[in-house]
Amino acid sequence: MKQADVVIIGGGIVGLATAYQLLKSRRVLTVRVLEKESEIASHQTGHNSGVIHSGVYYKPGSLKAKNCRSGYVQLLNFCKEHGIKHDVCGKIILATKEDQLPLLQTIFERGQKNGLTGLQLIGPEQIKELEPNAQGVKAIKVPQAGIINYKNVAQKYAELIQVMGGEVLCDRKVVGIKDQVVETNQDNHQAKLIVNCAGLYADKIAKMTMPDLDLMTLPFRGEYYELVAEKENLVKNLIYPVPNPAFPFLGVHFTRMIDGGMEAGPNAVLAFRREGYSNKDFKASEFFETIGYPGFRKVAAKYWKDGLYEIYRSFSKAAFTKALQGLVPSIEEKDLKKGGAGVRAQAVDSKGNLIDDFLFYENERVINVCNAPSPAATASLAIGETVAGKILTRF
Repeated sequence: MKQADVVIIGGGIVGLATAYQLLKSRRVLTVRVLEKESEIASHQTGHNSGVIHSGVYYKPGSLKAKNCRSGYVQLLNFCKEHGIKHDVCGKIILATKEDQLPLLQTIFERGQKNGLTGLQLIGPEQIKELEPNAQGVKAIKVPQAGIINYKNVAQKYAELIQVMGGEVLCDRKVVGIKDQVVETNQDNHQAKLIVNCAGLYADKIAKMTMPDLDLMTLPFRGEYYELVAEKENLVKNLIYPVPNPAFPFLGVHFTRMIDGGMEAGPNAVLAFRREGYSNKDFKASEFFETIGYPGFRKVAAKYWKDGLYEIYRSFSKAAFTKALQGLVPSIEEKDLKKGGAGVRAQAVDSKGNLIDDFLFYENERVINVCNAPSPAATASLAIGETVAGKILTRF
């Protein structure tokens, strides 16, 4: 049996950032990261849109707001130090209708309260200067937003973990936790402290040590199109809509990618399995567990109209195009080709409350990171620092 002071379950960007920050703080600890796939960052980290989030949207004082702003600064410094390609290109949040203006104003005020500087409310002429093909009545110019490849960041974290004496072991699927022993499909690991950063399976791992936890992870797939090469110039950087306050996702938008190309999306549909990256991916046990959970049924009852539209848009390129035309009217169906997809882990409780903030459950033997959706990649070093701080109080 292998032994370690700290065993971290999950080799995504949050688990790796936690190990990195912990070893930076106290290298005398033995730290091991266990990843079930054959390589790190295979799921949420490797399938997201690669946006460096500014922190403009989040409720002031929330863990998302605090960690995003702190993590943003740390991420940019880390990238500069280690030569990781990124671009702070800015974005606009676009109101296309007059009735969206109060919401736009709310976002603007939130951004200011969260410490963003240089935010501007701009009109149609200035919108055209930034994005000549966009159309809107007003927008927020957010200079802090940027683009990056988060898999590259995660790989650098893993490299530095090993340089500092930590371990990152792949092909280690956790099958049980008993008396501080983490059992995997290959071997067992005795730990003084266990940290759960398992993303889409965070609830499953958490219930191995806290069986009465009132929580389930819902998997929402986000599907993307890409602009064909000859139409990439229709968008310069990032164009976001004013989010629908009645639906907990940001809506389809345009994102320039750091390695070239322009993404359009994502939608937000319930995945039929936790790692279901297409509408054909189905795992009966996970699907029926999801739809049988009281919290999911309450979410479905609340958002059924939006949910049905998202499913329709998943199967209809014309509907997807129409949504994008709200931002850039000249986009046509033929300008879009099928892109990738990601799955977001969204925690919900049995009462149907979608957990809006980062969420931790802990006791003397384990720390569970039970909800870390966007902007967790941007905030990874700050989340890692927070969790490392919790760890260090135990040693």
